[in-house]
Amino acid sequence: MGRSSSLTTVVAAILLVTLVGSAYATNFFDEFDLTWGDHRGKIFNGGTMLSLSLDRVSGSGFKSKKEYLFGRIDMQLKLVAGNSAGTVTAYYLSSQGATHDEIDFEFLGNETGKPYVLHTNVFAQGKGDREQQFYLWFDPTKNFHTYSIVWRPQHIIFLVDNLPIRVFNNAERLGVPFPKSQPMRIYSSLWNADDWATRGGLVKTDWSKAPFTAYYRGFNAAACTVSSGCDPRFKSSFGDGKLQVANELNAYGRRRLRWVQKYFMIYNYCSDLKRFPRGFPPECKRSRV
Repeated sequence: MGRSSSLTTVVAAILLVTLVGSAYATNFFDEFDLTWGDHRGKIFNGGTMLSLSLDRVSGSGFKSKKEYLFGRIDMQLKLVAGNSAGTVTAYYLSSQGATHDEIDFEFLGNETGKPYVLHTNVFAQGKGDREQQFYLWFDPTKNFHTYSIVWRPQHIIFLVDNLPIRVFNNAERLGVPFPKSQPMRIYSSLWNADDWATRGGLVKTDWSKAPFTAYYRGFNAAACTVSSGCDPRFKSSFGDGKLQVANELNAYGRRRLRWVQKYFMIYNYCSDLKRFPRGFPPECKRSRV
């Protein structure tokens, strides 16, 4: 099979997981535990919806019952509306310990009428500092939107409504650690971070607007788990789970990625000369698309 055909097959497979997954939306009671915040986290509508709230006393959070090792994770979120300055809604995969791995979406709130900042990061063996930040091309508080992580041994792809916004490639051959051996749970939390979240901490949380609430639905995991192996959708879409995929998006995927990064990226650690005056990290050479 030619290179272009292989890349087309990869994207078709990713799209297939999305389409199949939409018919298999899981129950939050079955998949997640509310872990902190007393009664500020709620599962309702027969397990099809979840909400997290933040007030002056506490935020709230949840985590998955299962641990995952590779696959695609989808979650639909509707973020805190109105004046969300100072708040952070975090949705991420993580293992535990000092040398943990982590793949982050964090949504940094803002004043009414000003855009959220979508903060992404990748940790491997306890080291992060690989931030890219974006504005979104829609209001994430008006409707639900899908935020996805495709995690493979070759790369990690961040997607918003199935548009790739970031690709973090495996650069182990350059001496860069990559998250591929530690199973991770899914976590989410809503918390107060007004010491840094909005304009570097200049804008504080307006507690008169509390409680602040974010909503979740449409969780899907076409993935391999520690407890039950690989999801059949993962196997049928990716060649019996052998993970034999190319390291790149196809031409259309690359164009969409460039569009997002050209018009909506507001920070890229791979372009921060003040932070890296002696040269960028080695993986940055592979991050160009």
